[in-house]
Amino acid sequence: MIKASDFGNDFVWGVATAAAQIEGAAEGYGKGLSIWDTFSKRQGKIKKGHLLTTTCDFYHSYKADIALVKSLGFTVFRFSISWPRILPNGKGRINKEGILFYHQVIDECLLQDIVPYVTLYHWDLPHALEEEGGWTAFSVNNSFNHFVSICAKEYGDKVKNWIVLNEPFGFTSLGYMLGVHAPGKTGLTNFFSAVHHTAIAQADGGRILRAEVKDANIGTSFSCSEIIPHTQSEADLLAAKRVDCLMNRLFIEPALGMGYPTADWEVMERFSIQHSTWRHTERLTFDFDFIGIQNYFPLTIKYNAFIPVVQAWEVKAKSRKRPHTAMGWEINPGSFYNIIRQFAAYPNIPQLMITENGAAYHDKVINNQVHDQERITYFQQYLAALLKAKREGLNITGYMAWTLMDNFEWAEGFNARFGLVYTDFKTQQRTVKDSGLWFRDFLNH
Repeated sequence: MIKASDFGNDFVWGVATAAAQIEGAAEGYGKGLSIWDTFSKRQGKIKKGHLLTTTCDFYHSYKADIALVKSLGFTVFRFSISWPRILPNGKGRINKEGILFYHQVIDECLLQDIVPYVTLYHWDLPHALEEEGGWTAFSVNNSFNHFVSICAKEYGDKVKNWIVLNEPFGFTSLGYMLGVHAPGKTGLTNFFSAVHHTAIAQADGGRILRAEVKDANIGTSFSCSEIIPHTQSEADLLAAKRVDCLMNRLFIEPALGMGYPTADWEVMERFSIQHSTWRHTERLTFDFDFIGIQNYFPLTIKYNAFIPVVQAWEVKAKSRKRPHTAMGWEINPGSFYNIIRQFAAYPNIPQLMITENGAAYHDKVINNQVHDQERITYFQQYLAALLKAKREGLNITGYMAWTLMDNFEWAEGFNARFGLVYTDFKTQQRTVKDSGLWFRDFLNH
């Protein structure tokens, strides 16, 4: 059986969270509306019509929640700063209550000997900026840089570990192409505009942190999935290559100075040529100290001529009779190992961190206990795969479980439970699950 000590004394163990998903206090204390506040009020967008108004009420219970992080044996707490809580209109007037709140959260972490890892953008764009085009508008970059600069100057003496963006492909594809996440826009034009401005923000944010924060450890985080062709037919192989280009390569390669990937694909070649001037390529590049990998599942892809542009279709785990979580996501620790290797193969990546990994199950509280053996097995398998990669010499420096407690899981609302701690959203009662207790024991060995 693996032990935390197998990963070495310098390896960091943490839990990851996001402001919009846990804070609550969504419409008070000087905070402006985010795109998720407004999107969640649109009928049919969130399962069961759940809202972000209170979620886990971390805003009022942050001290107890950070104490939970400590009690489970973790040394890192990853959280995000809500842009509209700092700048209610996305720019201009600063909300002093918001500034103070994150000082209090950071101070509480330090008081409890927990290292804060701060994510600057975890999907909650100020609604006021969305009204100007959001990530599709070039002006968003000036606003983002202003926000990053405020955070760096305000918290940089206390926070040394930073993650610029959370899953850029996730929020650009789901929010600006497929329309299933906030702000609910669709189409390739919106998507490619959002991609370009987000890729600029990623590098700009890194540069601002480097200039403003002494001894900063700067990363950014990518959602990624091993892409497996359904068959070895040429059509399936090419379809898989196109999906890999979008899901795994689209944001990391520009940051590494490689420009946008094309994957022998006319659509991406056109996009790449459009943004391949020296000025663009230079601005997209930044030397991150670490790259955050966020992996939950592989994708098995087959060619489908009826799907616009990408002409690819996922063959679900269930239909292939593969083990899967409550979200239908395939459980495949070997694939987790493979995607780590894929990212580690890029030159010039000093270190990798797993900044999110976890699983949703149908948890129930029975006699003040939550028996989630499936989740424990999931973590055991995935951590074994991670240890294998580390023992092969890959420079992996940390692991963060998603997530501390059940929260507002975007379009799934409160239905998808990923937490190590069970949240009763009516009473705000926290119940540590067996998986949380398992981590506590694991981290003490």
